[in-house]
Amino acid sequence: MTVWRLISREIAYRRLNFALAVLAVAVAVACLVGELVLLAAHETRAEQLGENAEAAARQRVLRLEDDYRVITVKLGYNLLILPQDQDLAEFHLLGYTTKTMPEEYAQRLAGANAVTVQHLLPTLQQKIEWPEKKTSILLLGTRGETPPAHRDPKKPIRDAVPLGEMIVGRVLADQLHLAPGDQTTLLGKVFTVREVRPPAGNEDDVTVWINLAEAQQLLGRPGRISAILALSCFCAEATPEGIRREVARVLPDTQIVELAPQAATRRAARARAAEHGAETVAAEEAARTAARSERRAFAEWVVPLVIVACIVWVGVLALVNVRERRAEIAILRALGTSARRIFSIFLAKSLMAGFAGAAAGYAAGLLLGQAWVRWESAGAEAAASAPVFDLGLLAAVLVLAPLLSAAAAFAPALTAAQQDPAVILREE
Repeated sequence: MTVWRLISREIAYRRLNFALAVLAVAVAVACLVGELVLLAAHETRAEQLGENAEAAARQRVLRLEDDYRVITVKLGYNLLILPQDQDLAEFHLLGYTTKTMPEEYAQRLAGANAVTVQHLLPTLQQKIEWPEKKTSILLLGTRGETPPAHRDPKKPIRDAVPLGEMIVGRVLADQLHLAPGDQTTLLGKVFTVREVRPPAGNEDDVTVWINLAEAQQLLGRPGRISAILALSCFCAEATPEGIRREVARVLPDTQIVELAPQAATRRAARARAAEHGAETVAAEEAARTAARSERRAFAEWVVPLVIVACIVWVGVLALVNVRERRAEIAILRALGTSARRIFSIFLAKSLMAGFAGAAAGYAAGLLLGQAWVRWESAGAEAAASAPVFDLGLLAAVLVLAPLLSAAAAFAPALTAAQQDPAVILREE
């Protein structure tokens, strides 16, 4: 009787023992393959999520910067564009300019594709005596912001004052008993009080705002303005040097005064937005790295433990099989079957169990791993990230699993081959 016939009859007679050996190998291989499938899927998804997270983080940074921009806009203008010949010491001492420049400067700057300045508001300001009220005021004429030629116009920080109307500072309104809707005369012209400004704690409390054209007429300065109020953009280029360089390119005979508190707050807000964005991206990347490390550590601990347990299981099954069949082995030896053939029978059986278990375990591990990936993500995106059939991995388990199975059964097979049939038969 050939070795293979003996093996087949052995497997047929000891079906449960063989099935348990196959199951042990299949469990070990399924754990290994399933974990590799999960790790590969997690790596793929981590890369996809990393790209999506970076894009989302960039969007959040942009939204955060936009939120900061909206908040800082409420601080008001932070730049003054003044005539070049204006004495700054005089300007700071008086609180208003004594020199003027052409009104068309505002339109020229708006049409020059300047990116560092926006919300351009041409104004004419002068300290005067209000003869009808016998008090000193700051008269400020404005026609509203000049929209940029190359961008969509934004909501103005300060609306234009309609013709025939005025806006009055709080302190001045309280002093003169003016309220919205009242009519009053300024330099011989009748105006309707449109609004009383809330307290500002600065010169705005004693300022009267009227339309620029009417201010130019009353002050005898047609087509002239004293300053252009502006807001620096919420961008990296809006440094003091960058703003001066760009404005000087368009309006060389002007100078820029930066209103320090508003400008500093705006720059600090921009820096904080960028810093927060970098912190968010770094935190998300650290969380993904930690999750990958935890999964790898779990696989490095669990998979070897399962493989060792299954090897021991196969070895115990082989040992039990040898002990149960001591009499049969002795009879085969007495009939002339060599120890080498006995050894080959048990070893070949383990190899076959390892091969069958490897094939079944690979299929089970691949299917279970893919099913787990789909369940985790619950969507078609998971199916795309789940690894498919890997010929290299299949070849590896079909070679290694039978070898490990044979190694586990080596000692029991050697024990079976070395048994003395005379001793065993005498005991039986």
